[in-house]
Amino acid sequence: MCLMNPHLEEMTVPELRELYARVFGEETRSRHKDYLRKRIAWRQQANEHGGLSERALARAHELANDADLRLLGRTVTKPFAPKADRRLPIPGTVLTRVYKGETLVVTVLPSGFEVQGTVYRSLTAIAKAVTGSHWNGHHFFGIGGKP
Repeated sequence: MCLMNPHLEEMTVPELRELYARVFGEETRSRHKDYLRKRIAWRQQANEHGGLSERALARAHELANDADLRLLGRTVTKPFAPKADRRLPIPGTVLTRVYKGETLVVTVLPSGFEVQGTVYRSLTAIAKAVTGSHWNGHHFFGIGGKP
């Protein structure tokens, strides 16, 4: 039960949203009853008895600065570098697979796989092109499994 406003427990979400707007001076996107009740009760208590002490506010600012949580409005972007799949052999390796009497020869490239002059992004794509149905590429070529 809320000490500041016992009627909060009985209020509907639209009523809580309206009260939130009055108490905070802005609308909320939340429709979570418990969240709205707690935020409204906290704000009413802060308005009635005062908010955080100067010491607590200073400590909160210290923690925020130490945590490096913000980038002061700047977005830092880095080039995407996918991690290498440890199950795959190193580039230059040649994989062979006999399928329906024909030998399939696949060369591992730094960014893909080459089969008869065609480059594929994955072993799965090669397996699908060869068989006509979906296969796990690692399973099809017998690599990456448990020894």
